Amino acid sequence: MRPAFSIIFLTTLIGAGQGLFLVLYATEMLHLEAAPSFYLTGGILVLLSCLLGLLASFFHLGHPSRSWRAIHMWRTSWLSREVLALMAFIGSAALYLVAHWMEMDAAWVVGSVAAAFSVALFVCTGMVYAAIKVMKEWATPLTVVNFLLMGCASGATLASALAAVSTPSLASPLARVAALLTLLALLGRLTSLRRNARLKPDTTLQSALGIRHPRIAQKAQGAMGGTFNTREFFHGKSPDFLRLIKPAFLLLAFLVPLLLLAPGPSLPALSGLAFVLQYCGLLAERWFFFAEARHPQNLYYQTIS
Repeated sequence: MRPAFSIIFLTTLIGAGQGLFLVLYATEMLHLEAAPSFYLTGGILVLLSCLLGLLASFFHLGHPSRSWRAIHMWRTSWLSREVLALMAFIGSAALYLVAHWMEMDAAWVVGSVAAAFSVALFVCTGMVYAAIKVMKEWATPLTVVNFLLMGCASGATLASALAAVSTPSLASPLARVAALLTLLALLGRLTSLRRNARLKPDTTLQSALGIRHPRIAQKAQGAMGGTFNTREFFHGKSPDFLRLIKPAFLLLAFLVPLLLLAPGPSLPALSGLAFVLQYCGLLAERWFFFAEARHPQNLYYQTIS
């Protein structure tokens, strides 16, 4: 598939915001000592990341003015459910921020609702892709698990950087939590990479044509110029590029942040650097997630005459 950068930014930004919120909520529920600015600044960052991700998604729409129609198919469409869960999460997270700003004792109640919507949003986002059975690389529970783990890992890394500024005593514990989540996200992603490398296509040129000959050569693509099929279902990069980007995102998104976070750094610069590198790595990971998926129609349209 051709990766759309608007969707890449949508899923990574909102995922980091969801993960950050879950860390804020867990910190409060565990009664860990944290400065009020930790919750206020964190809440603002949650809303900012979600709104920026939502803004990025509009660049993927042919008619942004009709985006409100996305909620109509909520009974059958995971995409519609994702939109509804996102709106509910943003709204409840905003109420949680206001509750902390007003120093309300019942802030944790609003936080419980927002945390539930955050988890629901992770599930809906992952199922948008896991429910597409024809895309065998996506059609696995690992898709949902990896979206959840990578979002929580990046959010926890951001929380540790925030704590290093507002509540230094909390920075090291949160950094270790972020390191643990990053390790779990790495294991989940490696598992999916290993699974996908073993996949075999159900359809071949022989089965599509009903011809048993072992060697079939396609001499023409079937279109003189580019079409929707030739543009949207193939990334257009070489195999060498794919082999290069895989170790790059494994290094940036997981291994380097893990090395920076494992000692539990209390310096804002180290935690901040870990988050920046991790987010850049997640952008590359999400690009590879889309590019790795092989649509059956590419048996025909990917061949260039």
